[in-house]
Amino acid sequence: MTKEQILWEISKKLVPYPQALSRMESMARSIRADEAAERVWLLEHPPLYTSGTSAKTEDLFNPANYPTYHAGRGGQWTYHGPGQRTAYVMLDLQCPHGPVPARDLRAYVHALESWGIGALDHFGIHGEVREGRVGVWVTDPRTGNEEKIAAIGVRVSRWVSWHGVAINLDPNMADFEGIVPCGIREYGVTSFRKLGLSTTMQELDHALAQSWANTFGSVPSPLQEVAVTQGPD
Repeated sequence: MTKEQILWEISKKLVPYPQALSRMESMARSIRADEAAERVWLLEHPPLYTSGTSAKTEDLFNPANYPTYHAGRGGQWTYHGPGQRTAYVMLDLQCPHGPVPARDLRAYVHALESWGIGALDHFGIHGEVREGRVGVWVTDPRTGNEEKIAAIGVRVSRWVSWHGVAINLDPNMADFEGIVPCGIREYGVTSFRKLGLSTTMQELDHALAQSWANTFGSVPSPLQEVAVTQGPD
């Protein structure tokens, strides 16, 4: 695997969050040691909430009593669950990636947003960014409400990124009511389904691969399946 081609992986069964966190951390160390390839890992989690470094206790309600985890990434509370495509991105940010310069965290976060926006565009969804609000936002044409469709959270260890993007395809939207998503009370959350689109996860993954090449200037590898063994939480 060369620096020009990013390894793309997929887990087809729900991945428990502690196992995902452990694998990402291990991969970040291996990438830094030049012992593993950079990669994008596509997966879904069982229903859960994660807290970022800015999360506030009062923003968690959790009426369903879902598991909660401290993620160590930036940001506040985020929901993960089935029907949401989570893409964990592990890159050596000491190297440039297409138009994304080396050692520029702001440019990297902007590139993640652009990646998501490019994928949404394949389905006629007009995604946008907002000053002071990380993530990808859309305006529902039926209501005029501005809502978040993709959350972004990033952690960087010795200039290797982990965590990434979560795009709402068809999750249980009621589960978002268990938190103040990303600490933003003024705006809601949306999904492909809520916008009236019956898109498959495979179609979304294909759009993400195409948008990746346009955003990061590298060709995704063929998807390799990763099975994650569940251990103790």
